[in-house]
Amino acid sequence: MMVRDTGRTTVTTPTTYEHIRIDPAICGGLAHVAGTRVRVIDIVALHERGLSPEEILDSYEHLTLGRIHSALAYSYDHPDAVDAEFRRASPDEDEFRREHAAVAG
Repeated sequence: MMVRDTGRTTVTTPTTYEHIRIDPAICGGLAHVAGTRVRVIDIVALHERGLSPEEILDSYEHLTLGRIHSALAYSYDHPDAVDAEFRRASPDEDEFRREHAAVAG
């Protein structure tokens, strides 16, 4: 949920990610782009390497720019969950990020 203080009242708006799913039967239960096996952490790793969303789209042509931005938004709103997913995907989180950076570079 997103909470916004308007100065007079606090407005609470549910925040959803229509393009992001978490399903124990897909990608080992890691957050992924709906309808694909592309994990949020895959997109985040490329973005951390310095790739823009448009450049990430070149690597995942079957996605849309909106889906890539949704994955990044999810990661910004849930940094602890995404860090935990990096650790689950690879016991050595730094190694995982380096491997993805090598693929991007």
